[in-house]
Amino acid sequence: MGAADTSLLLKLTRALKRWGAHPDGRKQPAAGTAIAPIPLPPLFTLPLTQHIGAPARPLVQAGERVLRGQLLAEAAGPVSAPIHAPTSGIIAGIGEVQVPHPSGLGGPAIMLESDGADEAVEFDGADPFTLEPAEIARRVSAAGIVGMGGATFPAAVKLGLGVRAPIPTLILNGGECEPYLCCDDRLMQERAAEVVDGARIILRAIGGERALIGVETNKPEAIAALRAAAAAHDEVAVVAVPSRYPMGSEKQLIAWLTGREVPSQGRSADIGVMVHNVATAAAIHRAIRHGEPLTRRIVTVAGGAVRTPRNLEVRIGTPASALVEFCGGLTATPARLVMGGPMMGMAVNTLELPIMKGSGGVLALTAAEIGASQPSEGPCIRCASCVGACPIGLLPLEMAARIRAGDLAASVDLGLKDCIGCGTCSFVCPSKIPLVQYFNHAKGELAARDRNKLKQDAIRELVEARNARMEREAREKAEAAARRKAERERAKAEAAAKAAAQPASEESAA
Repeated sequence: MGAADTSLLLKLTRALKRWGAHPDGRKQPAAGTAIAPIPLPPLFTLPLTQHIGAPARPLVQAGERVLRGQLLAEAAGPVSAPIHAPTSGIIAGIGEVQVPHPSGLGGPAIMLESDGADEAVEFDGADPFTLEPAEIARRVSAAGIVGMGGATFPAAVKLGLGVRAPIPTLILNGGECEPYLCCDDRLMQERAAEVVDGARIILRAIGGERALIGVETNKPEAIAALRAAAAAHDEVAVVAVPSRYPMGSEKQLIAWLTGREVPSQGRSADIGVMVHNVATAAAIHRAIRHGEPLTRRIVTVAGGAVRTPRNLEVRIGTPASALVEFCGGLTATPARLVMGGPMMGMAVNTLELPIMKGSGGVLALTAAEIGASQPSEGPCIRCASCVGACPIGLLPLEMAARIRAGDLAASVDLGLKDCIGCGTCSFVCPSKIPLVQYFNHAKGELAARDRNKLKQDAIRELVEARNARMEREAREKAEAAARRKAERERAKAEAAAKAAAQPASEESAA
């Protein structure tokens, strides 16, 4: 390691000590269990919004028989993703169902009754290194692959950035810093070759030169497996990163591995870096090599109320209750149910919700685990613990104060839109102030205002267009009336002239 590298590492180490937190990992005993498939449920529920962007458009109707891997709903725009059948069966209907959302609101979904045959369409794979980058992106898009770390951004949109201009560095996120979750850990241990091959395919798609797979140091087996799989590929390197929350955040991982900082409200592509989750890379491997669309994923089922925590390979659309039942059921009534991780996941009120493309975990937590006996929210004591913990370097206490005062513009000036919603500030706050909830509320309010502004702008444009149309029509009517009047006057004058000329003609004839 050169002097410059050593200096950079020292700077990063010092910077690392100033942000983040060390929540109890609680990844055992689930982390010690191999991935296991579960039986097909009788009914799959497939929400049309399993990604950031417009909901997919259904292509099937009730009563239609479909095969595993068949396209059920197409992407509804450039930022959207199609949905495929997780098994063979009959479409039971299309309608509103409850979907994983903190509010418990519903959304449109396709219901598929399994016939138990699991009959599949014929998949068409290819050698990715004979395909053009644009064709790789097209196939990834057709496979419905989204970011499987939870962000659910359509993967092909990112690959398209590399088609327009090469992106030198790819980072695969294997941090998995959320407590309890270990589905990516097991994936890296058991299917390291798929992850590495997915990285090489992505490199070809974006014109990249190197791939860095960042894995937290608390996953030594995964690091060893990936390094063994990458040994024959000089362009792929596996790098151990510190076990600190939220190291799995894109910006933190980029800063640690490259020493570069993503600009405020910018994209990683702006600095020549692209980040994908390790599970996304494995899904891209299956889509390109084997032609398999995204219809399954690995999910961690854990929490103190789960009898046997495990990692399960699950078809998309399977109810979460089926996962818990396969793990032996519940040992007690959970104090909180969570889809995803405890820090950034969503609390839900039922397990009768479908597993979606971004669902990494199903947690049934006891009162002791969620700290139900801890004191309730108190006043801010200005200790600045949240400031020191914020991985983005924001001022959470000041932002929250502005939001409580209703001054959202001031909170934006303080960096609200740069907040990644990791919840570290809330975790370290000694007064138990739900800071991240303030920020999420403010972001939602700003988004609502933006939507309302767009609506008002659209209404204003329609009114202005109507007024302009009415003015034009009135002007055209006036001009037409003037033309008709002029034509009448001209006809009248011509008739008078003709009448005056007729007696003169008669006198000449006499």
